[in-house]
Amino acid sequence: MKILIADDHRLVIEAVKAKLSELEPGIEFVLVMSVDELLAGATDDLDLALIDLNMPGADGQAHIDEIRRRHPAVPVIVLSGYEDPAIMRAALERGVLGFIPKAYSPEVMLSAVRLVLAGGVYVPPMMLTALPPGIVAGVAPQPDAARAPGAPAASQTLEHLRNVLTERQVEVLQLLSQGKPNKLIGRSLGISEGTVKIHLAAIFRALNVRNRTEAVVAAQALTEAQA
Repeated sequence: MKILIADDHRLVIEAVKAKLSELEPGIEFVLVMSVDELLAGATDDLDLALIDLNMPGADGQAHIDEIRRRHPAVPVIVLSGYEDPAIMRAALERGVLGFIPKAYSPEVMLSAVRLVLAGGVYVPPMMLTALPPGIVAGVAPQPDAARAPGAPAASQTLEHLRNVLTERQVEVLQLLSQGKPNKLIGRSLGISEGTVKIHLAAIFRALNVRNRTEAVVAAQALTEAQA
């Protein structure tokens, strides 16, 4: 396995490297500390890239866009000191497969990396708690006038999804909310990966989202609302 770690603090790099060494023996690490080094050191044979947002040479998230453009098959996780949900969403919408705040524990980071390596998407819980109460990402709540007396907005949102999704699609949605990749969703439900994709297309339409990352956010928000 070959993993790139990009951060402008050597102590952070060494700590992340030490923790990720637990994934398996013999991992090859590429360590870079600036955007110039990142662009020079990134290659198509990387199994994973963990990239900080705030490094010498960084212009917003332009370096993330450039890595995604040059090496679209390389899974990218943002590892950042930022905890602003808007910044997290902007990164995920760029196609990164995870956003790990540096305030999180090494064990959470390792679990998030394992999830991404398995084909999933890691969305930090603090991003979900930033959603307005009763709102599932991409799904507009019904107007107050259409709401039953005393019924909360969340109930209207959940009822809308129950009306437009089949029971099997709800099961797919629940597994999606756990960040599971299509192959594991199919294996869990005893259906083919192609059938999973068909269900996901219907779920995307119901949630009014454009891609899998937005769907994961919406699905996890739905799970939070049901809890």
